[in-house]
Amino acid sequence: MLSLGTSLTNQNATAVLRDGLARVAQGGVQGKVQVDCTGLAQVDSSAVAVLLAWHRAAAARNLVLSLRGVPAQLSQLANLYGVDGLLGLADGAEPLSRPGHHHRH
Repeated sequence: MLSLGTSLTNQNATAVLRDGLARVAQGGVQGKVQVDCTGLAQVDSSAVAVLLAWHRAAAARNLVLSLRGVPAQLSQLANLYGVDGLLGLADGAEPLSRPGHHHRH
């Protein structure tokens, strides 16, 4: 499992991206690359970009990117950009969509 630290922002996104891509290249366990987000306390839009890059890299290897412990702020950013479904966050425990709100696909 790939464990993220307490922050994933534009300040460290390049290093985190590189480390995650290396982990994806090593392959997953039972077809999945698991990412533990429970420690994340500070995120910005760079975090969404990193997760999307990992998702693409995993898909290219027929692997599924599986996120665990995603903080509300990251889920909300993914929802804002319309990629929460792509990242598997649309069915989270907390409803992020408002009545009448339609997800972009």
